[in-house]
Amino acid sequence: MIQHHVRLLPGALSDLFAEVSSSGKITLADRYGLMAALLDEELTQEERDSIERLLHALQRGRMKVVDEISAL
Repeated sequence: MIQHHVRLLPGALSDLFAEVSSSGKITLADRYGLMAALLDEELTQEERDSIERLLHALQRGRMKVVDEISAL
């Protein structure tokens, strides 16, 4: 069985958090980034807290899920 390890680039999660917070949109690329982050077993507590804040904002309707690839 082949196992694939998903690894985020250093700083990718903080960049994603800043972009999503600024735009108010979670794009397809952002969702894939969040999925990769959630699969990373070595997240810091700060990174986990950032993900929780994004999910909370989404749940409260402060952000929209869009089908765009990128917000740029």
